[in-house]
This record gives sequence, structure tokens and C-alpha cells, in this order.
Amino acid sequence: MGDKSPKSMRKQADQKQNKTDDDNRKKQDAVSAKQVAGKKK
Repeated sequence: MGDKSPKSMRKQADQKQNKTDDDNRKKQDAVSAKQVAGKKK
């Protein structure tokens, strides 16, 4: 079973949030790159 202490729950939530932030940043970078490529044409 998992550790249900407040500290461990907080750590898990932070890790999940960090992963989401990274994914969003990658998506945003891809969108920006496409927009820049489109403007160069």
C-alpha cells in the first residue's frame, strides 16, 4: 500500500503538477515553432 501521510501526498501532487507543466511547455513550444515556420514562408 502507498504512504498516505500529508507529506507524501503533497510530494505526489507536486510531481504530477510538474509533469503537467512540462507537457504544456512542450506543446506550447511546438505551437510557437509552427507559427515561426509559417511566418518565414
